Amino acid sequence: MKTPLAIGVDFGTTNTVVALGEGAHASLVAFETPAEPRRDFRSTLSFNADPVEATGRAVNAGPWAIEAYLEDPTDTRFIQSFKSYAASALFSETRILGRRYAFEDLLSAFLLRLREHGGGALSETGARLIVGRPVRFVGSSPDPELALNRYQTAFERLGFTDIVYVHEPVAAAFYYARRLEEDATVLVADFGGGTSDFSIIRFEKKGGTLRSLALGQTGVGVAGDAFDYRIIDNLVSPVLGKGSSYRDFDNILSVPSRYYANFARWDQLALMQASKDMRDIRGLVRKALEPEKLEKLIEVLDGNYGYRLYQSVSRLKEALSSEPRALFSFKAGGVSIEEMVEREAFSGWIGQELAAIEGAVDEALDDAKLTAGQIDRVFLTGGSSFVPAVRAIFEKRFGAAKIATGAELESIATGLALIGGEPDLAMWSATAG
Repeated sequence: MKTPLAIGVDFGTTNTVVALGEGAHASLVAFETPAEPRRDFRSTLSFNADPVEATGRAVNAGPWAIEAYLEDPTDTRFIQSFKSYAASALFSETRILGRRYAFEDLLSAFLLRLREHGGGALSETGARLIVGRPVRFVGSSPDPELALNRYQTAFERLGFTDIVYVHEPVAAAFYYARRLEEDATVLVADFGGGTSDFSIIRFEKKGGTLRSLALGQTGVGVAGDAFDYRIIDNLVSPVLGKGSSYRDFDNILSVPSRYYANFARWDQLALMQASKDMRDIRGLVRKALEPEKLEKLIEVLDGNYGYRLYQSVSRLKEALSSEPRALFSFKAGGVSIEEMVEREAFSGWIGQELAAIEGAVDEALDDAKLTAGQIDRVFLTGGSSFVPAVRAIFEKRFGAAKIATGAELESIATGLALIGGEPDLAMWSATAG
């Protein structure tokens, strides 16, 4: 009997990865991009008015969405990290160019473009579709059942009928477990863009078949995006006036910190250009004790430098993963920020997030009713697993000899596709809880 084709979809906050699997073999899909084929596709959307299109709007995704936004930020509705709204009952819809879009509409639009650029990988609608989901969705009072219903609607619109949901760290664990030579209890930590998820799974090989028992799991809404913002907040925002003062008659007042809140999301910076806050910032320049700082803030916003700024942040974070110190360099227009950053300083900036991760690891152990000594292996995956301060949490708790890391791009999608070839999917599937 021929093994059915399985498609693993790792729909992430920052990137989406797709793998095709047949039995014990799986491979990642290469997506065409304006530069070169890539195995990850940015989870972004853009909408522009276009009278040539039958719908009156042009919809782009991935790198094309980013290009559209950078070319015309004021007339482009750009959406990123929209996975963060999947489980939110407060997000019912958004209006774009006169049309209402629910979450499932946004996801459908994204998936259609993903299929177009993936060489038809998602056109095999008769295949078994294995979709990753976080252990804990982000947001205030997240509703996982709502999120999965929205996922289901979007994927069914593409024509899929055989859809199974698997916790993302479980898929990563399955990918890792193939290399195990003996039974083991494994803690998998998956660090995404919006969430960090942890699962403890007991793997046993009997008669050549890999079997598992989920022992404990948890998640926390802290990951790479939060680390990026800490870099911005400590390195960039002070140069742009955060923490500075202005004179109001005889009073010395602080520049409002809310002006810098949008730096948590670079795509939100363009929205400030026509806002009341922007008018207030321009008015504060003549009152500021350090006007040159607010002038730089205005240039960053007017020049739409947000994307370039976050590219600089990503380069610094990557460099500090391998070096004890690295140069942060951001140059755009008349704004130039260069500063050497010690890895130790960066670790201090993200102290609150590190504490949240430690707490989540404790929660996973408590849920499994295990001690750290009863964990045989630890598999770290996702971009933030390379941050030394993150890795140190696990080395201190479990010992460096137990730690394995890497495959941050492929582990979840490949694991999902391989799970699709398993005879007993119920063992791996995740309910709405």
